[in-house]
Parts: sequence; C-alpha cells; structure tokens
Amino acid sequence: MKAGIVGLPNVGKSTLFNCLSNAKAQSANFPFCTIEPNIGVVNVPDERLEKLEELVNPERVLPATVEIVDIAGLVKGASKGEGLGNQFLGNIRETDAILHVLRCFDNDNIIHVDGSIDPIRDKETIDIELQLKDLETAEKKLEKVKRAARTGDKEAQKEETAIQKVVTGLEASISVRAIDLTEREREEYINQIQFITDKPVLYVCNVDDESAATGNEYVDKVKEAVKNEDAEVIVLAVGTEADINELEEYEERQMFLEDLGLKEPGSAKLIRSAYKLLNLQTYFTAGVKEVRAWTIPVGSTAPQAAGVIHTDFEKGFIRAEVIKYDDFVSFGSEAKVKEAGKLAVEGKEYIVQDGDVMHFRFNV
Repeated sequence: MKAGIVGLPNVGKSTLFNCLSNAKAQSANFPFCTIEPNIGVVNVPDERLEKLEELVNPERVLPATVEIVDIAGLVKGASKGEGLGNQFLGNIRETDAILHVLRCFDNDNIIHVDGSIDPIRDKETIDIELQLKDLETAEKKLEKVKRAARTGDKEAQKEETAIQKVVTGLEASISVRAIDLTEREREEYINQIQFITDKPVLYVCNVDDESAATGNEYVDKVKEAVKNEDAEVIVLAVGTEADINELEEYEERQMFLEDLGLKEPGSAKLIRSAYKLLNLQTYFTAGVKEVRAWTIPVGSTAPQAAGVIHTDFEKGFIRAEVIKYDDFVSFGSEAKVKEAGKLAVEGKEYIVQDGDVMHFRFNV
C-alpha cells in the first residue's frame, strides 16, 4: 500500500519526501526536477510501540512502515500528454492514496510555475487534469457497456447507469470520490476501474515558519474549498521540517519545535494520517527477542493478520491469543495479564482491532 505525493512543480513535494523518508531526492528551484518517482519506506510514529519496548525490554524494535512515492510535478495539459503528463498519470494510478501538496506561502525567491500564489487555482489545475483522464477512461468503458445493455442484459444496464453517473459528474468537474453513487454501484461496477479521482486524498498545506502552528489565509481558503470532500487538511512548514531533520540532537529538535509552537514534527502527524488514509491499522507482537508493529488493512481477520508474518501462519492457523494494548500497559506484562484473566483466545472469525497485542498458534 503506498501514498503518492502530487502537486504542481515547485510546491515542496520533493522536500517533503526527503523530510518524510530521509531519502535525499533532488529538490531544486525549477520545474520537473523530479522525473522518475522516488519511493521511500517511512516508519509510522507510534507511542504505543515505545511503551511496549519499555515494558518488555526486547533485543530489537521494528515499527510499522508505509510507502511514500514522490511523483513528478504536473502541469496544465497533462491529461493530453503535456510535460510529463502520461508518465505522471501512470505513476499516480499505481498508488493507493494521494497526498496533494499545495503551496500556501509567499516567497519571491522561489518561483511558481503560474507566476503567483493561489492554492485553490493550483488544486483545480491538478483536479481538472485527473478528472479529464478519468473522463476519458469512463467514456471508453461506457461505450462498451452500452453495447451489452442494448441486448437486454439487466446487469449491463445497471452498470451503464452507474458509469453514466460518473461521466456526468466528471463533466461537471466532480471527482469520482465525491459523486453520489450507491454502495452497490461502487463495489460492483466502479471500484475495479480504479479511477484516479476515486483515490482518497489528504491535502498538505505547505506554509512558512510563522504559520506552522496556526495556518494562514491560504490555508483557510483550502479548508473552505475542500469542506465537502471528506478530506483532511494538514498544515506543514516543509522547509522548516527539513531543517529540523538536519539537527542531530533530540533536544535541539525539540527546542526548534517549541519555538514554532509545535509539540511534535508535522511530518509525524502527516505519516499517521497517510497510514489512516490508506485504511491501515497496526497490531503488535511483543517478546524478548522482538517488539514489532505489523501493518494490516482495517477489517482483517486473525488468520489474515497472521499471514502478514508468514503465509504458513495463515494456512495453518489454529487460534490467536489476544491482549488489548491498554490491558498490557495496565498490568505491565503478559504473565500478569494472564493471571488477571484478560487474555482472550480468538478463532478464525475474529476481526483484529488496532493496537491488539497478538500471539498466533498454527500447525503446518
């Protein structure tokens, strides 16, 4: 599961990517600096993991991770192949969620591809290009389905209705994720087409130092513009976060953050939000050899969660021993949890909850 960072050229995408992944993607003051997408595996900050480490004192600790992709800047006409359009659209299609970076700061030293700062215009530029590409896809699909519908195929007629709704919405500049479709229409006809504008989106407002804690007028405009999209808006001073990352001492980084009025790096909040956006959650295994956070989709069963460790665990699944994270912390150890009768034995139907501490029994 991976999230793609998108935006116009020069809005701070590669600097944000570097900040998140500590990979050093080239970032420079001219458009199309990023051509091939950079991929970074990013640790997901989780205070629960630190607490488990403190209680168990293992030999090693492994956090959950999420893949972040830095994609080339998009320009007007991308849907028709302008700039790196086709490549950009191909790269974004391969991601599962979108982190849309919008420039929300003034700085005459950093050029803007359109010559002025207007995050709403920038957002619309990208939205329109993605919608146009989706419209092209939807119209091709509609043409095929209509032929089947004309033969009297009832299922094809239902599919035609659903895809026609998508075409009409896209023609009105509405992204697929915001089009009024029934759950059945989405599940049976729309999801498998993998429309770009159906991917969940998180807006990242890149601001200056002074606006890192409170936002600014640009941010307010973005929040107003996306209020009907069911999308989160995060405020991040990307350049400043990059500077903080360069500091080696923890105390220095904390002082820097305090000066900005922040309790933690904005990048930590962004990573957690991206994780949630991808519909992911964490369960833990905790032993003296290793305390580890494992990533699973929300709604996973116990055997599916076991399969993330090893496919044999899923094939030969017998049962899962489950401790709620709060109980583990409250009682202080697995042994004390067992004594208190708080360890649950769950079967194949158990739906894993975020934060569960689990041990699997299997037989292959």
